Amino acid sequence: MSTAPGPPRHPKIEVDVDAALAHALLADQHPDLAGLPVHGRVHGWDNLTWRLGDALALRFPVRGAAAPLVEHEQRWLPRLAETLPVAVPAPVRVGRAGAGYPWPWSVVPWLPGDVVAARPVAGRTVWAPALAEALAALHTPAPPHASHNPFRGVPLADRDAVVGARLAGTTLPHRDALLRAWHDGLAAPAWDGPPMWVHGDPHPGNLLADARTLTAMIDFGDLCAGDPASDLATAWMTFDDAGRAAFVARTQELRGWDGATWVRARAWAASYVPVLLAHPDEYPLMAAVGRATADHLAAG
Repeated sequence: MSTAPGPPRHPKIEVDVDAALAHALLADQHPDLAGLPVHGRVHGWDNLTWRLGDALALRFPVRGAAAPLVEHEQRWLPRLAETLPVAVPAPVRVGRAGAGYPWPWSVVPWLPGDVVAARPVAGRTVWAPALAEALAALHTPAPPHASHNPFRGVPLADRDAVVGARLAGTTLPHRDALLRAWHDGLAAPAWDGPPMWVHGDPHPGNLLADARTLTAMIDFGDLCAGDPASDLATAWMTFDDAGRAAFVARTQELRGWDGATWVRARAWAASYVPVLLAHPDEYPLMAAVGRATADHLAAG
């Protein structure tokens, strides 16, 4: 994972975790790790990450809505990690509330690579098939007691009241193209297969890569069972035309999704644009992903 200065404080953050608090939690619950330096904080929308020594990291939810997502990772990711062809941050230790911090937290591996959102889009084509292989390995039938997420993997009609209003009521880039993609998805046949494991958020901010390879998928907080089309939206969020063609071709070799699945995937990509653009000052990389996604959807 690449470290960088944290963005301005997100308005939804409820509890911050400074180095002193992170160390206090370690000293109380995992004292054998407390001698490692806590450094290199990385801030996300729902969680923040402190690097712990050279090989580990501490992952803390920063708002109540995100706390159950960490528990999903703790429960399911160690099992799924064994089936995936790319590194993922499966928790190696779990933490509990304490020292004034109210939620569960995790100790995870520190994974190599740079956040893909900060790397040139054209350079991603070389590993587009690798992402297709990773998602194809994940997109398998989930057990009946798998996590449910009302915001990912669900029928598009379930999201229409919220997403339709977001797309129609704002001055988004390529607004008409986004609305067309969304309405096309609503009109497409819904997913009628078994609920599949879904990452929930495989945008370029949750992928790590170097110049030649995809090194990791991270942030499985939205992991759930449902329609894999919500993950396949990454075709427009992550890649240019060449990369998208390589990603789609390899996905089709492995999974052979029908045309309706890809129509729904475009709709999911459109639905993410207003969310990515919601806080451009606090999260400029995510805003850049939102603008690029809109451009890709408008182009075809």
